[in-house]
Amino acid sequence: MAVFHYIAKDRQGMALSGNLEADILQQAISVLHNKELVVISVKEENTCEIKERSVSLDELAIFTRELAAMVGAGITIVRALRILCEQTENKMLAAVTLKLREDVLGGANFCDAIGKHPRIFSPLYSIMVKTGEISGNLKEILVTLAVYLEKAGNLQRRIRAAMVYPSIIVIMAALITAVLLIKVVPTFEGIFKTLGGELPLATQMLLMVSTIFRKYLIFAVILIVALLFCLKKYSKTPSGREMLDRRKLWLPVFGPLIRKVAIARFARTFATTVKSAVPLLTALDIVAKTSENKIIEKAVAITISDIRNGESISGGLAKNSVFPPMVTGMIGIGESTGQLSDMLTTIADLYEQQVDSAVDGLTAMIEPLVIGFLGIIIGGIVLALFMPVFTISQLIH
Repeated sequence: MAVFHYIAKDRQGMALSGNLEADILQQAISVLHNKELVVISVKEENTCEIKERSVSLDELAIFTRELAAMVGAGITIVRALRILCEQTENKMLAAVTLKLREDVLGGANFCDAIGKHPRIFSPLYSIMVKTGEISGNLKEILVTLAVYLEKAGNLQRRIRAAMVYPSIIVIMAALITAVLLIKVVPTFEGIFKTLGGELPLATQMLLMVSTIFRKYLIFAVILIVALLFCLKKYSKTPSGREMLDRRKLWLPVFGPLIRKVAIARFARTFATTVKSAVPLLTALDIVAKTSENKIIEKAVAITISDIRNGESISGGLAKNSVFPPMVTGMIGIGESTGQLSDMLTTIADLYEQQVDSAVDGLTAMIEPLVIGFLGIIIGGIVLALFMPVFTISQLIH
């Protein structure tokens, strides 16, 4: 239930204010009228106006599947939303569900209520719900959406799993190297000065790097933070986002994996919209907006223009090198046979399997690379430190 702050007057004209709980604004006003108060203002408390943030795909998938089950059982949307609001563990999602219920009670369509929360419900979600409401197949549409969200969540977890291991290793290697340069090397430097004599070239270079590192560490950190900040700002501009997304697709090691993920997401989203009887151009527009990659978005936008001029989907997509010939060829077969949704689902399944294989291969490849990196950097530092020890007698004399 929501909390409302009211200002009113009693029969004697005395001003009153306070808070009361109610499901919707109209109910709060009715409660005040029943108390024979003259309502001046009623506003929902700011505690209910939480800042919306994106909900995890797993939570949204559970929400959608439970809603589909209740709609299929004949429960009204209003009652189903009330049940979901009470049992949803995510407080922010529960608050948004309550707002959805209020809007529906106020006369809004469910799809219009969803459209007010784009941070949680994507354009794909909104347009598919609208299609379900118009066609009377809301339950089937919600089930399709739940499957789509579950598949997207699985894909997202695979990508995170691929990135976690190398990220941790790189961070640990950087921390170990920093500790050696800041704490360990200066200790040996004092010992070397006491002993005197000429140090090996590798040791001299290490001491010089350690001195520079300690002297300019703060400036380096500030510079890195400033560069990251500028890069983040630049990535929010259309040209910057497009440039970075293009670089991602053609990275030496991670590029192929990112391309497979982008194509899998494209095919899965496109298949879901086509299966739900969303108009073709609308479906492609949704695919473009939810692609999360400017290159894919631009390619799909050009394809939409080509379709309006009489071009086929596969023909439009084939003009962009992002889509392999196999993908455009399978889409072309789907167009000609009237089985576009099935063919897109096959493409999505195929590329998701390739993502699995790529993640396993990437992990297997990164491990020896990381070991070699650690051996060269950290092992080189240790070797440079102990080289003078091998000639300790010469340093003493």
